[in-house]
Amino acid sequence: MAEHHPSDIQINSRQGTAIHPVEADGQSLQASGSVAYWEVKQFRKWIPWLIPSFVIANIVMFIITMSVNNCPKNSVSCIARFLGRFSFQSLKENPLLGPSSLTLRRMGALEVNKVVHGNQLWRLVTCIWLHAGVFHLLANMLSLLVIGIRLEQEFGFLRIGLLYVISGFGGSLLSSLFIQSNISVGASGALFGLLGGMLSELITNWTIYSNKVAALVTLLVIIVINLAVGILPHVDNFAHIGGFISGFLLGFVFLIRPQFGWVSQRYTSQTNSSFGANHKFKIYQCVLWIVSLILLIAGFTAGLVLLRRGFDANRHCSWCHYLSCVPTSKWSCNSETTYCLSQQVGNQLNLTCSSNGKFGTYILPNASNSEIQGKEKDDQKS
Repeated sequence: MAEHHPSDIQINSRQGTAIHPVEADGQSLQASGSVAYWEVKQFRKWIPWLIPSFVIANIVMFIITMSVNNCPKNSVSCIARFLGRFSFQSLKENPLLGPSSLTLRRMGALEVNKVVHGNQLWRLVTCIWLHAGVFHLLANMLSLLVIGIRLEQEFGFLRIGLLYVISGFGGSLLSSLFIQSNISVGASGALFGLLGGMLSELITNWTIYSNKVAALVTLLVIIVINLAVGILPHVDNFAHIGGFISGFLLGFVFLIRPQFGWVSQRYTSQTNSSFGANHKFKIYQCVLWIVSLILLIAGFTAGLVLLRRGFDANRHCSWCHYLSCVPTSKWSCNSETTYCLSQQVGNQLNLTCSSNGKFGTYILPNASNSEIQGKEKDDQKS
């Protein structure tokens, strides 16, 4: 999912070689029964269409968001004004070339206060379809194409679609328990869910892979690197972690495959005894399926209950904030809320803001909401 506005994260994919059962004639399998055809179909290539549709949907949502933002009307400083209402906020306000935070809130960004006190649980899902800017959108959509199309070809649109959306929801849920004062948008949580699903799929279908150790090491390195990037400021690493955990557990549920030998022995005429198998799934696959399903149901239930009660996980875990941002001499992780008092004199607005023990006074003639919010951000960064 997701990011503090503004930020971006890039995710890479792994390469793996799966050994598929002997190619069987599709018409004969369909004639032998729909169950038989479906079981062999799991090893055949699907035509990907859902992931490209997700990419298009994200792009369309970004265009709509920029139209609603309408920078020339609501802000004094805009970039690429020749784009009209689709022009971007100033780089000082949004370095990712995108809309204002106020617009993202209106469009459905994850904002814990509105989720808890405004009964707007839908923000846990809508935020994964929003992006903070052009750079954010490009990074996530390129990653989605690289990872998602490969998975949809292997497992079909239904399972990968559910994996993507539920992982994004899981990322939003964990983020909302830790990130209390900032909004969060982006598909990164769902993307990390796909990475988690790739890892659990490799584990649960271990016997059908060649070069399995190399594939596992490569995938783990990619995951660790991308999670490590999440310790940078303004990146919502809790959404990444929540999405990854959700996807990892969902992979054991959705991406389980029958044994190579069982499919070959039952549905092909060219039976090879060396590939014979008495059971459709191995015992460890069934155990992982049951345990993962229980953990998913329990985790989502507990998370939703805690969220509805306004639970702040940071108060019960003094070190957990380091999972999302590690302060260094180059940057600060301070996200203390900025408080502002306003006084209107005619068409002029006097704004006095306090943040991190510092005070600033601004005079804004004919100020728009976007300008006021930009001044609040400047004061918080100073």
